[in-house]
Amino acid sequence: MSPKFKKSILVCNGSSCLQASKVNLIAEFQAKLKEYNLDNEIQVVQSVCFNKCTLGPNIIIQPENVEYSTVTKEDIDDIIIIHLLNNKIVERLVYNQVYENSGSTKKQYRIALRNCGFINPEVIDDYIEKDGYAALAKCLTEFTPQEVTQQIIKSGLRGRGGGGFPTGVKWDITSKSVADQKYVVCNADEGDPGAFMDRSVLEGDPHSIIEAMAICGYCIGADKGIVYIRAEYPLAIKRLKIALDQAKEYGLLGEKLFGTNFNFEIDIKYGAGAFVCGEETALIHSMEGLRGEPTLKPPFPSVSGYLEKPTNVNNVETFANIPAIINKGADWFASIGTEKSKGTKVFALAGKINNVGLIEVPMGTTLREVIYDIGGGIRDGKKFKAVQTGGPSGGCLTEKHLDLPIDFDSLSAAGSMMGSGGMIVMDEDDCMVSMARFYLEFTVEESCGKCAPCRIGNKRLHEMLTKLCDDKGTLEDLDLLRNLSNVVKDTSLCGLGQTSPNPILSTMQNFYDEYHAHVVDHKCPSGQCKSFMRYYISEQNCIGCVVCARNCPVNAISGEKKQLHVIDQEICIKCGICMDKCKFDAITLN
Repeated sequence: MSPKFKKSILVCNGSSCLQASKVNLIAEFQAKLKEYNLDNEIQVVQSVCFNKCTLGPNIIIQPENVEYSTVTKEDIDDIIIIHLLNNKIVERLVYNQVYENSGSTKKQYRIALRNCGFINPEVIDDYIEKDGYAALAKCLTEFTPQEVTQQIIKSGLRGRGGGGFPTGVKWDITSKSVADQKYVVCNADEGDPGAFMDRSVLEGDPHSIIEAMAICGYCIGADKGIVYIRAEYPLAIKRLKIALDQAKEYGLLGEKLFGTNFNFEIDIKYGAGAFVCGEETALIHSMEGLRGEPTLKPPFPSVSGYLEKPTNVNNVETFANIPAIINKGADWFASIGTEKSKGTKVFALAGKINNVGLIEVPMGTTLREVIYDIGGGIRDGKKFKAVQTGGPSGGCLTEKHLDLPIDFDSLSAAGSMMGSGGMIVMDEDDCMVSMARFYLEFTVEESCGKCAPCRIGNKRLHEMLTKLCDDKGTLEDLDLLRNLSNVVKDTSLCGLGQTSPNPILSTMQNFYDEYHAHVVDHKCPSGQCKSFMRYYISEQNCIGCVVCARNCPVNAISGEKKQLHVIDQEICIKCGICMDKCKFDAITLN
C-alpha cells in the first residue's frame, strides 16, 4: 500500500470476477470516493486472484485485510459509509461470515499464490515491496549456479505440470549439457477442463514467473527464456507483457543484471489451444512452427530441445515456487508436505461443490479436508459420489478415498494422478459411464493423431462408451473396453494417450455396478443417459387436454381429446417438453 494513502481497496480483476461483475467496479469505486472527497486518502487497486471464484466479485480492504464478496455497484455506498468512514464491518458482505468457520482459509497455505490478490499485477513496485526480485539478486550476487541448483534439489520441489519430476534434478541435467545456446521455457499451455491455476498466477503475479525464469537461466547457463501461452488467455498475456516491459525498464531483464555478467531476455510465443502441446516435446515443436506432436524420448529436451538446443521446461506453478524457496530456504520448503511430495499444490476446485475456485494446500492434505472443510461440501445437500483429480488424464476417486493424503504417490497408487491440479467433484446425480465418455470425447478431439493406439484406440473406446450410454452395449463390450484401455495405456507414444484410459479404468474399478446396469438391467442408475429414459402418461391423471400432443416436436404423442394419450417410445426423443407443459402431473419419467 502506498504510504500516501490511509487505506487501499483491492478489487479482483481476474477472469471469474470480471465475468461476474456487471460494471467496472474499479471505476465505480473511484467515482464514489471522489464524491465523498476520499480520493486523496483511499486508493483503488486492481488485483488478482482472491481464490473465491464462486463468490465474485471480491474486494479486500487494507490494511485491515477484510474481504468482501459478491460486491455490486449498490454495495459501494455501504462499504464507504460503514467501513471506510465509520470503521465498522459490512456484515452481509464479509467473506469470513460465510466460510471462516468451515476451515476454508485455515487449512490453506499460500506459496505459489502468495501475492495473488495482494498486489496490483500491473505495478512492479507492488511486487518489489513483497520482496520481489530479491531472490534473483541473492542468486546472482551471493551464490554460484551450482549452489542455487543444489538448493532447489534440497527443497524437494517436483514439477507441478503433471509429471512430478524433481525440478532441481532437471535443472542440473540441463546445466551439464554443453551447447552454445540454451533456453528456459515456461509452459503456460493450461488446457485441462476446469483448470485455471497457471492462468490465475500469470494474471495475478506475473513478475514471480519472470524472476524464476531468470534464476533458472542463471543455473543452467541460458540467456534466453520463452513463455509458451495459449492465445485464448488475453488477460494473462496483457499482464505478462506489461510485466516484461517493466522488468526491462527497471534493469531486471536485459544485460548485466545486478551488475554481473549475466544477461537474460524473455519472449512470448502463442499456442493455438492444443491440449497435447502441454507435453514438452509437442510444445517445443509448436514453438518451432511445426505441428504440435510429441516425439519419443530420449533425447530429452534437457539435452536436445528447442532448435535442438538444451532446453529446460517447467510449468507456471513450478516457477512460482522458486523465488519463495530462495528467499526462505530449501529447509523451509522441505518442511511442508510429505516425505516424497514437498511443499504445496494449487488446485482448481470445480463441479458439484459449494466453494468453486482456486485453493493451495500443503501436500498430504486429505481429499476430505479439501472437499468438505475448504470446498464447503456438496451443493444442494447432495451426496458425494466421486472426485476426478488430474483432469481428463486422471481417475475417479470415491468415498473410500476421502481420507487419502493428496500427494504424487498416493494418488497414483489409487488409480488417479496429481496432474496439473484440476479437481472436479461429482454428486449422486452424475452417471460415471457418461462421465468417462465425456473425458474420452475430449481426448479424442485433442489427440494429435501421430500414434495409432491413441488416434484409433481412443476413438474405439469412445464408440464403446457411446454404445453403453445408448442402451446398445453388451457384456462383451465391457471386457473389450477394459482390455483396449490397457492396450492404449501401454502402447501410446506420449502422456496424453498413456493416461487417457484412466477415467475408464478407474470408474470400471470403482463403479462397475453402473456399467453392469447399463448393459444387463438396461438402466442408467443416475438417470442421466437419455436413451434409458421413458416418459409415460398416467391413466389416472390424464384428462385428454391434448396440450402434450400439441407441443411434442416429433409428434410422438397420440390420443383423442378427453381420452388417455399414449407416448410412442420409438419416436420419443426424450426432450421433456411434454412433462413441462402438462399441468396435471400426468407424465412421469422412469
